[in-house]
Amino acid sequence: MIRTLSTGVCAPALVALTVIALSGCDGGQGGTRAGIWAAGSSTVFPFTTRVAENFARANDSAMPRVESLGTGGGIQAFCAGIGPATPDIANASRQMKASEFDMCQANGVTDILEIKIGYDGLVIAIARNGKDYAFEGADLYLAVAKQVPGPNGFIANPNTDWSQVRAGLPAGRILMYGPPPTSGTRDSWVELGLTPSAEAVPQLAALAESDADQFEAIAHTVREDSVWVDSGENDNAIVQTLTRTPGAMGVFGYSFLEQNNDQVKAASVNGVYPTLETISSGDYPIARSMFIYVKLAHIGVTPGLEQFITEYLSDASAGRGGYLQDRGLVPLPAAELEAQRAAARARTPMQRPE
Repeated sequence: MIRTLSTGVCAPALVALTVIALSGCDGGQGGTRAGIWAAGSSTVFPFTTRVAENFARANDSAMPRVESLGTGGGIQAFCAGIGPATPDIANASRQMKASEFDMCQANGVTDILEIKIGYDGLVIAIARNGKDYAFEGADLYLAVAKQVPGPNGFIANPNTDWSQVRAGLPAGRILMYGPPPTSGTRDSWVELGLTPSAEAVPQLAALAESDADQFEAIAHTVREDSVWVDSGENDNAIVQTLTRTPGAMGVFGYSFLEQNNDQVKAASVNGVYPTLETISSGDYPIARSMFIYVKLAHIGVTPGLEQFITEYLSDASAGRGGYLQDRGLVPLPAAELEAQRAAARARTPMQRPE
């Protein structure tokens, strides 16, 4: 017997139904969807796409649909409800926020499987024939923050040349292409790149102690002039821009550096270059975890979804030396990868993030 989610109502109580054909809860579109659908982070996009290619080939099935919407956009689509008009999987280059979890719950997405797939590092890249940069201390904050300390409080960032940031940096205009506010890469850049750099400024370090909210407002706000350019969710486009724009830099995931190391190179941060070893060890300071989120209500409903997850976490895929490492993913340690598999097999729902 085929049971479906009834059309027109997307209430949390419906989530508990065992469904064979997904219908309803789809913005009034109705119908069913046979294939797997994943949406979200541009950084996780190449990893999920690679798994999708292998999955389709091994199972002689249709290629799963994988979309690059940014982490925030992907989670928003994922949390919109249960049914064929919403993704089975959200790709994320950061952990789901408590506010996003609450949005899921409110829309009936009450059981979510959180899977850490590996690590990534954010690189600051420049064309291969460009100058070499070694960033340290407050450099990143003083280059791209909207406000910096002035004689009487905080002022609009006046720095337009790297020589104004710190005397030891090569002279040249500051021009950085990076992720937009909807991207998980932007969140990671702010948290892992700008925040520690801001704390290296004495005035900001003191502010962090006295007024954490004001510190966050200043340290986390990227300038909006022509020095920092939001460049959408296509990291490959940033790579091409760097090769055509002398002196320009780009902020993107390590996987894109690996795939394009014949065209671009990375700057060091606090004396460390991004590599598989320095990212997995935590020595490279701008490193982060990669996730996929899966609707437990869609397992057993969307054909092949459970097998797709198994493929994603296999040694051949996510293990050390697996094909995702070839795409630039930094693998989890073996014990941690097995723990992710165990949680997936048990279908253990995630708890609300703190």
